[in-house]
Amino acid sequence: MNKYKYIDAQLVGGNKNTGFTAFQIYYLTRQVLKLTSHLELHSEDYSSQRGLQKLLGKRRRLLIYLSHKNTALYTDILKNLGIRGLKRR
Repeated sequence: MNKYKYIDAQLVGGNKNTGFTAFQIYYLTRQVLKLTSHLELHSEDYSSQRGLQKLLGKRRRLLIYLSHKNTALYTDILKNLGIRGLKRR
């Protein structure tokens, strides 16, 4: 969790502006990691699987928005969080 505090301070500048797109992507990524570890233990928890799919869809939409508005921040977030980029449409 120490890595996430560092990323939080770096991406968001230390403030907890929950309306900031980068913070929302960061928060959704943390939730995705928690749900993924839960599903490794409970593979037949279909409610959690559906919740994970919804979170991934929301994060994907935010990434699309950010890639159009601020490409530099988009690439910085991908690098720091260690998530894959979007497929080009």
